[in-house]
Amino acid sequence: MPPECRAIFAEWSPPIFLTTAILLTAIIYTRGWFAIRKTRPELFPSWRLGTFLLGLATIWIAIGSPMDGFADALLSAHMVEHLLLMSFVPPLLLLGYPTVPLLRGLPRGFTRGLGPLFRLKFLRRLGHFLTKPVVAWIAMNFIFLGWHVPGAYDFALEHEHWHEFEHLCFLGSSILFWWPLIRPWPTNARYPGWYILPYLVAADIVNTALSAFLAFCDRPVYSYYVEQPNPFHVSPLSDQTAGAVIMWVVGSMAFLIPAFVITLRLLHQETRSRA
Repeated sequence: MPPECRAIFAEWSPPIFLTTAILLTAIIYTRGWFAIRKTRPELFPSWRLGTFLLGLATIWIAIGSPMDGFADALLSAHMVEHLLLMSFVPPLLLLGYPTVPLLRGLPRGFTRGLGPLFRLKFLRRLGHFLTKPVVAWIAMNFIFLGWHVPGAYDFALEHEHWHEFEHLCFLGSSILFWWPLIRPWPTNARYPGWYILPYLVAADIVNTALSAFLAFCDRPVYSYYVEQPNPFHVSPLSDQTAGAVIMWVVGSMAFLIPAFVITLRLLHQETRSRA
């Protein structure tokens, strides 16, 4: 292992709060999954448990593992971290249909206490509003672009609590974005219609525009990576180009592969309806 990597691993220590929160969430979900599987096995096959737990593990890999140390030194590693939080974790969690298993997995005292809260019409209306495609699209892309403004990006890197808040914004807004595509039960489970194609393609255009700007810019955009010592001896501009290419290619795949699959599915449905 190169000495630069050994130094990052040596400085790393597992975050107690994050690790504990992820483990508790995994236990609560698993408990609820086993409970609801007894009555609705067709809705909760084993792979849903697997995707949800994989989503939790990916959160830990992104911001709890030594990757976070690499992200402090390299913009390209930071882009990988953000891609995991925005493009991989949300669909994995939502494919686990998390709402009911998480509630069923809580102790009964907690569930009884939360009951009146979930019956509030205001919260239901708010949830319905936030998961509308237009609202979810605007929220995710506004947060995505806003945090990549150089001043905001550098500020987050220089202040740990703001950096954690940035990650929370990315994860939360991306869960909203992926919600209309996956529609986790007990949400209305109709298959997404044709509207979801411009929804995905437009998001890819935003990602492509930012990636292209960073890739072809002739100077480093984020001063943090210029001012900080780089243990890997990679020039800030080369690191920025690598990060932009990662965000461009992987980010586009995250949008366009689902768009392609949904197109095939919708065409197949139309063919069957005409037959």
